[in-house]
Amino acid sequence: MSTAPVFLVESLAAAGPGGLLPLDGAEGRHAVSVRRLRVGEPIVLTDGRGAGALGTVAAVDGRERLEVAVAELRHEPPPLPSITVVQALPKGDRGELAVETMTETGVDRIIPWAAARCVTQWRGERGARALAKWRATAREAAKQSRRLRIPEIAEPLTTSEVAAVLADAAFAGVLHEAGAEPLASAELPAEGEIVLVVGPEGGVTPEELAAFEAAGARAHRLGPTILRTSTAGTAATALLLTRTGRWA
Repeated sequence: MSTAPVFLVESLAAAGPGGLLPLDGAEGRHAVSVRRLRVGEPIVLTDGRGAGALGTVAAVDGRERLEVAVAELRHEPPPLPSITVVQALPKGDRGELAVETMTETGVDRIIPWAAARCVTQWRGERGARALAKWRATAREAAKQSRRLRIPEIAEPLTTSEVAAVLADAAFAGVLHEAGAEPLASAELPAEGEIVLVVGPEGGVTPEELAAFEAAGARAHRLGPTILRTSTAGTAATALLLTRTGRWA
């Protein structure tokens, strides 16, 4: 699987070792016309929810369809603990950068957050397009990094809605340079959900910090340097994956 390209399918319910599975539509077109896969080359199909079919290309039909001979089925259970990053909306295309790198690193869920100091605001059709870009970015990054689970990109939340998510978490924290405790030494759960908040370029307001603290989220620092909002979530995810043993 480490070198085989990954493509998304709606379902693998009918898959079985020794059987054939079709790949068509946009994914089939990409496999045939862009990646130019040929008979005998390795390929992985996934439903993006943990199921994967590993095999080889058995036949190529036209410019947007091929058949895969399934050699092995694989299922990855939901990881524990799960890692959610509440990402304040960055400027420009830095949001897609944050989603891409967090997905490649191994985050499980990303929640867009309309923080008070966000320069960017998602409203109406513009917001719908931005959310669609984040979700498309997560899909492509998951395929590139050979993941069988695509992280969920949730609907954007307000500060009070984020506080409710934090209150339900097994561990909740806010990345903040004034945090008294390093995230590297925080006591983490073995299961459940870890939720971290990454603030905007202008920082988290005192009112937001107070709301999150009331929900059980303490302020934690990553290190002596100040990271951009588009990179802090990726650095924190890598730290958590190491500390929880998911990168063991």
